[in-house]
Amino acid sequence: METPREPHFFKPLLPGFQSGVAIPLDFYSKHIQGAEINKPWKLRSDASDQIWEVIREGRTLTKGWKEFTEAHDLRIGDIVIFKHKGDMVFHVTPFGPSCCEIQYTHPHIVKEEADADDAPTFSYDYCFLAEVTPTNQKDDKMFLPVEAMRCGALNQQCKEVKLVNKEGKSWTARFGFSESDGAYYISRGWKKFCRDNRCTNGDLFVFNVVGDGTTTPLLCVCPERKECTELLIKHFSRIDGSIASTSRN
Repeated sequence: METPREPHFFKPLLPGFQSGVAIPLDFYSKHIQGAEINKPWKLRSDASDQIWEVIREGRTLTKGWKEFTEAHDLRIGDIVIFKHKGDMVFHVTPFGPSCCEIQYTHPHIVKEEADADDAPTFSYDYCFLAEVTPTNQKDDKMFLPVEAMRCGALNQQCKEVKLVNKEGKSWTARFGFSESDGAYYISRGWKKFCRDNRCTNGDLFVFNVVGDGTTTPLLCVCPERKECTELLIKHFSRIDGSIASTSRN
């Protein structure tokens, strides 16, 4: 396969994004690995003539990234595309949750994707645990917990969702509601997500739901953050408690 002249990758912005952004492994191994460790990335955008220098630590952009996000008023639910121009210079293009490129007023960086009064209110505080099982892979159908009914980012009019892994790659899946089960479900895309991410039965994902109830929701695999770790701890605590309650001396 021919390598693009200006290789690029995109990242959806999840809770905690200002502390750092991870470079997708595939992009890193093909275009970054082996580059000078201490050489900063130089980020440019159409918002201004300024160049932001950002330090890379391994596969993560750290020092300087927060200043870039604040200058561009980036928010949870936005998507940014990094296009490599060569010599660690990247042109960054931000997109809003509607998947439209964000327009800025030059020279002052002011978002014009939506007026403040009309800007959607995003929900990103709901996480749920999903387990890969033989049944949901065979049926290509994974049910969300009943508690997901209270998540403002989801509703019964929604017909599709995007599943996003920790590398920022996304898969489109059908989204529906089962009257008999009283729960949302994901289908026609769940099996492919599992296959492409080399999942095996018993694997666990913590998904963070991001959306405003009108645009296509993102179900993003949580990075190793405190909230997600707590969900896993609770899950295994329930398993251990079940085993303990059924064991006999």
